[in-house]
Amino acid sequence: MAHIFLTDSQFAGRYDNHRSWPWRRLKLDPDFPKPVKLSPGCTRWKLADVEAWEAAKSGDAE
Repeated sequence: MAHIFLTDSQFAGRYDNHRSWPWRRLKLDPDFPKPVKLSPGCTRWKLADVEAWEAAKSGDAE
């Protein structure tokens, strides 16, 4: 199964925020999705992890 990855800009764009938002949030929220380092200088978030975090925050997680 292929994973879909989001850049910091794409992730922040889901909330209409600046690309620095996920990095700040990562330091403040222990439940925030952890990024994946794909190569040196290339860090992304798995879309599935982001969606699971969003569902948990909205109370829809199973």
